[in-house]
Amino acid sequence: MNQRVNYTQVVWEITRQLQESESLEKALRISLGTVVRAVGAEAGTIWFYDKDGDGRIHPSFWIGGADLTGLSLAAGEGIAGSVVETGKTTVVRDCQSDPRWAGRFDAKTGFVTRSMVCVPLLNKYETIGCIQIINKLDGSLYNDADVELCENLAMLTAIAVDGNGLNLGFSQEKPTLISLKNVTKTFGTGEMQVQVLKGINLDVREGEFLVILGESGCGKSTMLNIIGGMDQPTSGNVIFDGKDYASATEEELTAFRRKSVGFVFQAYNLMPTLTAEENLDFIGELAETSMTAAEALASVGLLEKRSNYPGQLSGGQQQRVSIARALVKRPRLILADEPTAALDYETSIEVLSVLENVIKAGTTLLMVTHNEEIAKMANRVIRMKGGVVSEVVFNHHPASARELVW
Repeated sequence: MNQRVNYTQVVWEITRQLQESESLEKALRISLGTVVRAVGAEAGTIWFYDKDGDGRIHPSFWIGGADLTGLSLAAGEGIAGSVVETGKTTVVRDCQSDPRWAGRFDAKTGFVTRSMVCVPLLNKYETIGCIQIINKLDGSLYNDADVELCENLAMLTAIAVDGNGLNLGFSQEKPTLISLKNVTKTFGTGEMQVQVLKGINLDVREGEFLVILGESGCGKSTMLNIIGGMDQPTSGNVIFDGKDYASATEEELTAFRRKSVGFVFQAYNLMPTLTAEENLDFIGELAETSMTAAEALASVGLLEKRSNYPGQLSGGQQQRVSIARALVKRPRLILADEPTAALDYETSIEVLSVLENVIKAGTTLLMVTHNEEIAKMANRVIRMKGGVVSEVVFNHHPASARELVW
């Protein structure tokens, strides 16, 4: 009885969120998370049927560690596709043995789907998608109250979409630039051993802006260091352009960093006895293919400061020089670790605007930050907790730097 009362409160909260939120996307994401937590589940997904486009079913919002970006189902494929096709709620005790189960999703993401409740999204005329709530954490099967709550979420979601419209711009699969497969990282030995990463599965795609959030000590910077070839995993695979760098030699890692990766850190790390231009020339000489220092400085709006030493530049200008230094060798991937943490708001926006232009030019950017507001700019947001990816959010409509407020 208590659960029914609590679930009634949850429905009221979802209703309020869908009515009052400034963004329907944000409201749907929050509502999905509310239901996942309320029923004690591990993950959840809202799927939409692109009937007038490619005729496939796309995961548009999800809560949990699996990264579903760019994946989709044919109509009728998998449990979600079956529910969209039949328009009937389905509860599955053991997904792995269900003949409808599309196991390629688990194979792709490293997630293990055990049980689920899947509810159709029905508007006035047709089925427009479905909602899946996955894996009861206590191992039990979903009960009638759980199913009813999921059906309420589906009903309210369909009403909200009908009333407000939802321009999802279904994501297309982009080529994968770098892929982490079951990556772990342990520091120390014996009783002093600490496992920082506990099995990371993540694909980074060409030309995307990916923000990594999480509390201190959750493994964000360690993962970034492994992606950038500054450290190696204890186990797992780190694949860049088809080559696994998990066990690469120091010479191979050096070549990888020199050719393919640019770095931007909280500390600007500029050489104080060199001018802005000379700081860039030093890096450019190490790269196989580079732009001129003048070109790189112009791209961040600092060509007129080319002869200034770091001590003659403001903090924001020094960070823009460090971005130019990352750009000068034309890397395919830029890694930024708290690049605005030492800057005030106005200067942070200037730096983020420069990075925004870098992304528009086609460079892939991964940023670790504690600033949740910056995540609004990202194509995807990865939230880490306790050494694992706890949540992946796909942002259908990224904000511009000038829209951020904190």
